[in-house]
Amino acid sequence: MIDWKTKAKQQQEDYLNDLISLMKIQSVRDDTQATDEFPLGPKPAQALTIFLEMAQQDGFRTRNIDNVVGYAEWGEGEETLAILARLDVMPAGNSWDTDPFDPVIKNGNLYGRGASDDKGPGMAAYYALKTLKDMDVKFNKKVRFIVGTDEESDWTGMKRYFEVEPEPTFGFSPDAEFPLINGEKGNVSLKLDFEGGNDGSVQLKSFHSGLRPNMVPREAEAQVTSDDNASLVNAFTEFVAKQPVTGEAVAESDGVKLIIVGKAAHGMEPRNGENAGTYLASFLQTYDIKGAAGNFITLIGQYMHQDSRLHNFDLAFKDDVMGDLTMNVGLMNFDEQDGGQIDMNFRYPKGITPDEIQAKLAMVTTPKNVKVIQGAFMVPHYVDASDPLVVTLMDAYRHQTGDVDALPEVVGGGTYGRMMKRGVAFGALFAHTEDTMHQANEFQPVDDLIMAMSIYMESIFNLVTD
Repeated sequence: MIDWKTKAKQQQEDYLNDLISLMKIQSVRDDTQATDEFPLGPKPAQALTIFLEMAQQDGFRTRNIDNVVGYAEWGEGEETLAILARLDVMPAGNSWDTDPFDPVIKNGNLYGRGASDDKGPGMAAYYALKTLKDMDVKFNKKVRFIVGTDEESDWTGMKRYFEVEPEPTFGFSPDAEFPLINGEKGNVSLKLDFEGGNDGSVQLKSFHSGLRPNMVPREAEAQVTSDDNASLVNAFTEFVAKQPVTGEAVAESDGVKLIIVGKAAHGMEPRNGENAGTYLASFLQTYDIKGAAGNFITLIGQYMHQDSRLHNFDLAFKDDVMGDLTMNVGLMNFDEQDGGQIDMNFRYPKGITPDEIQAKLAMVTTPKNVKVIQGAFMVPHYVDASDPLVVTLMDAYRHQTGDVDALPEVVGGGTYGRMMKRGVAFGALFAHTEDTMHQANEFQPVDDLIMAMSIYMESIFNLVTD
């Protein structure tokens, strides 16, 4: 029997060198620098090019498709096993203890943007495949290691792949957690559109919070004026002292700047974070802010604050298998002249549709002269636990970890696994490790990444030699 753990440990030095070289690339989608050649901006394309050059040097057949997606291929056969990873990352945000794009290893942990989500796990799966190739394992299936560059936004790259290439027979995405995810909720973003304008004794000049719809905002800032700015500053200080956030009120010549710092988290479970924007709105909604600005603050502070399960919209919904409908309030922006928008990301189980969610929201927002705009959506995805793919992957996980009672899970997150009818998410976050995806000081223990590589080796081996 092959000692997969030893095989993985032997790859550690080369793996970390290649991984760190990719983590140094700030591969965040940047539409301001998009061109025909680089539709997502130059940095995601740079990461893709470097990875494909690396794979070509390792002996794989490679292809770059439009600088948005690519693959490394090995083996032959009528069936295709796909491993769907990615090279894009979330914006770093503030409050890092280290440079997010200059990775460091401290106390056995690899710190940097992408360590956990998803360059670290993706490269662990790549090195598992590379090791099997170098061992001269006889593959009875074709394996494609496919890398996208836009998972955190619109999935532009992976959608393009499935437009021009046939759907693989089955596969997994190393972009979630262990033991295995065989069900993913649907995903839809809805936007509330506000006109400009102020009324009332307190004026909201501007309000800004959030980086992405699927990320709990860590920071929020508002500019307000009132007849008694000193009193407003004191009230804000007292408010913050009683909340699980920090903040600062700065009196300026033209009003008061209010700043709140909460806790970022992945938008699939808003309860894991402290939404700075909704806390700020919950403070402001006690003041006499009216008109469009008042509607903006009321909807956030009264209806959305600490209500990820949508009770205030009469929208609470739960499926016995897939769990709760959830809402993340990810982007909140308002300007008294130009108006504002609230971008929300919903993870919905089977049994409810985006149209039904939109209709319920409209019952509250329409009387406030607020438009609801529905964005793109993905339907819920589920692969039965008895599918041979799920059984094979779970067996490898149980064998290597000793966690014989582990069972597949259904989550709110969305991964590339759902692009295939027989696609699942498989690792690489272990239950014993803190989830820092989308947060400052993102990290992954090096030992976890090497263990994941070992699990991927056994899994791929069993899938391509059966």
